[in-house]
Amino acid sequence: MITRRDFLKQMGTAMAGAALLGTPEVLKAATGDQKNKTKVEKIKMALIGIGNRGQQDAEEFEKTGLVEVTCLCDVDMGAPHTQRVMNMYPKAKRFKDFREMFDKASGDFEAVCAAVPDHFHFPVAMLALSQGKHIYLEKPMCRTFFEAELMMDMARRHPQLATQVGNQGHSEANYFQFKAWQEAGIIKDVTAVTAHMNNSRRWHKFDANMKHMPDADSMPSTIDWDTWLGACSWHPYSEKYHQGNWRCWYDFGMGALGDWGAHLLDTVHEFLDLGLPYEISMKYANGHNDFFYPFSSTLLFRFGARKDMPPVDVTWYDGLDNLPPLPKNYGTSEYNANVPSTNQGDTPKMDLNPGKIIYTPDLIFKGGSHGSTLKMLPSAKAEEWSHKMPEVPESPSNHFVNFLRACKGEEKTRSPFEINGVLSEVFCLGVIAQRLNAQLFFDPRTKQFTNNEFANAMLAGLPPRKGWEDFYKL
Repeated sequence: MITRRDFLKQMGTAMAGAALLGTPEVLKAATGDQKNKTKVEKIKMALIGIGNRGQQDAEEFEKTGLVEVTCLCDVDMGAPHTQRVMNMYPKAKRFKDFREMFDKASGDFEAVCAAVPDHFHFPVAMLALSQGKHIYLEKPMCRTFFEAELMMDMARRHPQLATQVGNQGHSEANYFQFKAWQEAGIIKDVTAVTAHMNNSRRWHKFDANMKHMPDADSMPSTIDWDTWLGACSWHPYSEKYHQGNWRCWYDFGMGALGDWGAHLLDTVHEFLDLGLPYEISMKYANGHNDFFYPFSSTLLFRFGARKDMPPVDVTWYDGLDNLPPLPKNYGTSEYNANVPSTNQGDTPKMDLNPGKIIYTPDLIFKGGSHGSTLKMLPSAKAEEWSHKMPEVPESPSNHFVNFLRACKGEEKTRSPFEINGVLSEVFCLGVIAQRLNAQLFFDPRTKQFTNNEFANAMLAGLPPRKGWEDFYKL
């Protein structure tokens, strides 16, 4: 069992090792101009979680021509949603339990792609790094603040290994535009940011007055449910957890904030050097209950001044009935057609699509999700600034190629654990405020809440289930 004292000791270790990820020095055989090479050295990869988003990741890695998939792992191996990837790689070794895969086939791969439920990110990532494997991990990076601390510390202890969190927009146009506009002084003195995700979500039909978790359903014969639960306490199988439904339950997922926040706030958080907030307040909740995320919620994150930058208030809106106020001359809400579909279908176009609004004393910027670029408001200001706009470089590699090149030592990943981990911690703090429906004050130096002991207990979450404790000691 992890005690409060153990948690604080672990956090102190992580804080003491706060160094940026160095450039990997291993696997430098493939370099530069691939056009003149008759054979490209491929990274041997294991895929953990091969249905739905895992299938999309597998297809994206396959497009690069830089991978050789040697192992497949999924707790529901052979189910309809995993069959396509199994057919793609008929010669790959197959496993239901990732622990068995590492025990029996660790020598067959050097990198891992993990597209598994949020509660399962931590054990997969910790085992992979401890065994010397590069890892591409879907977002959000983890489910608790404590897990983020341990994962960042593990990455620092293995600087030769590439880590990449799957917010793919961090390798697309918005990443390079934001950086160039900030360096040119166009984006400066930001005081407020609004991020909004107002699409329908799969948990809207659940009963907010429920008194207990869902009753057991008949379990599919193909699934290894005990492994699916990972370190979480025992829950009987329910269709309301499986096939992506896990995202809405506090016990398994990170809700809309964890799902979409990484696509909306990633560049704001990194390039404004926001770090951790000093206040997290639940401003609105519709359907608040003990089990799953509210149907709608508004969260305020307050960040202090940094270097020569002023304090910033970040307000998060989600839910169909909870639209944020829009600035004058906002115009239309642009839809990003590159947003990946889910097993629930494509994200529907709405009157207000997922996006963000950035406020400065002189200018306002609006943007969409993922790699969508920013636009300056009002249009008259945009015309005035048109001749001052810097050249924005094109991305030299998409998120998947960037990761593979980092495995080879040719590039640095753009969303490594050390960068994405702090953003993930922001989301973890937000989830605690959502769950408690409270105003919380947080000390970024001690990494403790100052006004709520229940919230402090939630930084580590429940103790891991028997048999999973060692992942927190790697």
